[in-house]
Formats: sequence, C-alpha cells, structure tokens
Amino acid sequence: MSDLAADKSDSISIIPLGGVGEIGLNMTVVGSGQDLLLIDAGLMFPEEQMLGIDLVIPDISYLLENREHIRGIILTHGHEDHTGAVPFIVREIQAPIYGTALTLGLLGEKLQEAGQLERVDLRRIRPRNHITLGSMVVEFIRVSHSIADGVGLAIQTPAGLVVHTGDFKLDQTPVDGEVTDLPRFADLGEQGVLVLLSDSTNADQEGATPSERVVGEAFENIFRHAKRRIILACFASNIHRIQQVFNVAARLGKKVAVNGKSMVANVRIASELGYLHIPDGSLVRLEEIRDLPPDRVLILTTGSQGEPLSAISRMAMGEHKQIQVQEGDTVIISAKVIPGNEKSIARTINHLFKRGAEVIYQEIASIHVSGHPAREELKLMLNLVRPRFFVPIHGEYRHLHFHADLAEEVGIPRDHIFLPENGDVMEFGPEFGRFAGKVTAGRVLVDGKGIGDVGETVLRDRQHLSQDGIVIVIVGFDKQTGAVVSGPEIVSRGFVYHKESDELLEAAKQLVLTVLEGCSQEEKSEMEFIKPRIRNVLRKFLYREIKRRPMILPVIMEV
Repeated sequence: MSDLAADKSDSISIIPLGGVGEIGLNMTVVGSGQDLLLIDAGLMFPEEQMLGIDLVIPDISYLLENREHIRGIILTHGHEDHTGAVPFIVREIQAPIYGTALTLGLLGEKLQEAGQLERVDLRRIRPRNHITLGSMVVEFIRVSHSIADGVGLAIQTPAGLVVHTGDFKLDQTPVDGEVTDLPRFADLGEQGVLVLLSDSTNADQEGATPSERVVGEAFENIFRHAKRRIILACFASNIHRIQQVFNVAARLGKKVAVNGKSMVANVRIASELGYLHIPDGSLVRLEEIRDLPPDRVLILTTGSQGEPLSAISRMAMGEHKQIQVQEGDTVIISAKVIPGNEKSIARTINHLFKRGAEVIYQEIASIHVSGHPAREELKLMLNLVRPRFFVPIHGEYRHLHFHADLAEEVGIPRDHIFLPENGDVMEFGPEFGRFAGKVTAGRVLVDGKGIGDVGETVLRDRQHLSQDGIVIVIVGFDKQTGAVVSGPEIVSRGFVYHKESDELLEAAKQLVLTVLEGCSQEEKSEMEFIKPRIRNVLRKFLYREIKRRPMILPVIMEV
C-alpha cells in the first residue's frame, strides 16, 4: 500500500484524481485510516487537438496501487462526467457501486454495452440513507440538478465530518418537486463540518441560477407559434427538460417521436423507473410522423453539441436516413455550448438555416438554464455548512479561484481554503489542514479499443500530419554491395499534388541520391544511420523551398 494511504486515525486525506482545473473527469478519493472511498468516476470528451480520440478518462494508477483498500464507489448523479469512466475502471477494481435508482439505471445501460454488467455489484440508495464503508459512514442528501436523482454526501470519519455537495442548484420550483435538502445541510453545519467540497462550475456567474421551469415556459411560447414540425435537441440525460417537452406537447396536441440512441435509451429507462411520465398517446414511433400533419409533429433528438455523427448534425447535412429538415421547420438547440464545441455547433446551426429551418438557440431565447449554482447560491451553501476547511471542486482553475474568493467573503480564513490540482494529497484533522504530497494523476486517452496506448507523442504526430501532411521516401539497397537498386521513390499525402510539383519532388529525389552516394558501404549497412540523415536533409530543403514542414518517413529496403 502507498505511504499516502497509511493508517492515520486522527486525520483524513482527500485526493482529487480529476475534476479540478477542468470540466469533466470528476473523481475524488477520501481516505480514513486504511479505508478509501471513491466519489464519482467521470470522463470528458476530447478537446479539439486530441485528433482521433474518442474519450478521456482519469489516470487510476493510485487506485490500482491501493485497490485492496477501496471500500466503495459512490456516484452522486448520472451524468457521464461523473459516471462515464466506471465501465473502464471496473475491469481493474472490484468494489460495490452505490447510487440512486436513475443513476444506476443509466450506468447499467453503459455497463451492458461494455460487457461489464454481470461482474459489477450495484447497490441502490435513497436520500437520507446511511451506509458504513470501513471507518466511514456515508449519508446521502437530496440535491436538485439538471438530471433527476442527484445527491450530495455527508461522510462521517473518526477525524471529522466531510460534506461533498455533488453537482447542485437551489431550484425552488424543480420540475419533479424534489428541492435541494437545505435543512439537512444546515443540520450538518450545526453539528460541525471539518471539510466542505463544493461545486464551482458557475462560480463566475452573478446572482442565482434560474429554475428549470423557465425553459418550460419558453417551450410553450415557441411550440404554440411553430407553423410546421418542431425538432428539439437537448442532452439525453436531462430528464426534467424531456418531461417538460412531453407536457407542453401534450397540452398543445402534438405527438412526440424520439430519435438518437442515447435519447431512446434514456427515455425508456427513466419511464420504466418512474422518473419520466409520458402523457397517454403523446409518444409515437419515428416512422409514424410522416402520416401526421406537420404542425402536430415534435421530434426529440440528440446532438445538442453538434457532434459530427449525431442525429441533428446528420439532419443539418441532409444525411439522416429518416428525417429531412424542411422549409419552415423549427429547430431548437436546448443546451449550453460545452467549451471546445463552439465551431461544430455553429456549423450545424448554419446548415440548418440553409435548409430553410428557423433555428432557436441559447443566445436568442431562454431555452436553457444551467444545472449549477451561481454566486449567491454558493454563498448560501457556505453559510449553511460553515466548514472549518473549504475545497472548491468541479471547475476550471478560474472557477475554483472565484469560489475561493466567495468563501473568504463569508468568513472562512484564506489559509483554510485549499485550491488543489489533480493528484494533490490534502490532509485534514480537527486542528489542521495541509498539503501532504502528490500521487500520480492525469489523463488517459481512449481510442477505439485502445486505452492509454495513445500518448502525447502520437497526438503530436497526428496533429503534424493533419497540418503539414507526410512525405514517404522509399529506397532499395543491394544487401551485398550497398548499391541503390530501386528508387528513391517519393510519395506524399496532404503535402503537395504531384502533377503540380514535379520539379520540387524531382529535386528532392536527386537530393536523396546525393545523400546516399555520400554514405560509405558500412554506413549503408546501418539503416538507423541513413534514415535520420535523409530526414534532416529533406526537412531543410522543403522548408527552404516552400516553407512547409511535412512529416518525413524514410523506408529503407534491403534486396
């Protein structure tokens, strides 16, 4: 076992392995004595420069080193930035997974797809339940968020009480009627809280986050005035918003068809578990909409981030097999732009306009509200819990910084506020809080079936290829004499078009021949000596001639 997890009954350790200094990858370890508890296991979607990467998950090296001490994995809610890494880590770590009914329902679908469901111990909990995990007792606290069935945590340890808010907002009129359990947070504050870890995503937003019901009111106005079909894209996990779509559509006599794999799955799961109530007769199959008047059709779909293969993107490009956007259709993009997706969403919106649709998105209508607390809500949580020490989590560094300032405003001393980086070990006791070292943390890239086999070097090569192309030099040598018997042949892709650059490539060939003639037979027998010489000479030549730096790949064959 790592020294960092050594038995210290008078203190607790808190280690973020993801989710601080970034949006997504939420994963935090709480340690007490010989016991470790993992809170959330999220992913993030690749940034623009991560060419060819499908997903990003946290580095779990520390968990693997201490796997025998992990007493449980607790999921605060069902969003993929909190649960998406679970199918990957359960291949290596066996521990019970705790979550609410909807959280486990959505996770179960992912585990089934990954072929991991049978080996995982899923345990359903409810708000105000308590579970004992080694030396820690965990209580679950209801919080409102942009997905139903979210919880915060109160973790009682021998050293003191840790409160983790999860993702939350203080919506006083939530769609499902389940408000954040402020009385319980206040009770915990009265008992005395050693450490508070709190959601920082909107710490730079003034005031309070509007209620989700604002979106329902906007839908009512838009649906009522739409002349033809309505196509609405939102996150498939936002069950409250989906509920409002069905409610408003039913009131106005519209039929709803569901499109997109994740949307179909989530609507089914939420309906089966009782979190989504579909009015009788309002849900129709996608193939039935062609027999309905256009003004009675609403298509609920995925793709609110403009993902290239998503349903709404394929509609925008005219490539969807079942749905063609028509003149006069109303398309609603009901989601906030995730940083990095701005270009893809803008491209999708532009193509929808070209097809004659009326496109409504966040900048021009109140069709999205956040699921995270703004500054006044964050201050209220701090004042209710009144922790001795405070750790802002879940946000980029600027969000953590602004949240730390808020904590200081409400009276928490600056030296009791910790702004960690992923991998930082924080130790807390009744009379102290300190940074106590660092463990391995970082990002693991998932490319197809490969997990972690694509690193920075491969990404740099992909970026190099995407920007400058590749030049392949093929040369054949006589193994006995060292004479050139074939080539050099030069093949390029993404660099220059051969017919337009015959002179350039011919000059490059002559340069390669000159290099080879200058090599002794002994040097020619060492292929690893010749390759860098060809590469360096060609690199300088091509940059001097046309100011480009393609990847140069010499291929040497002995015949």
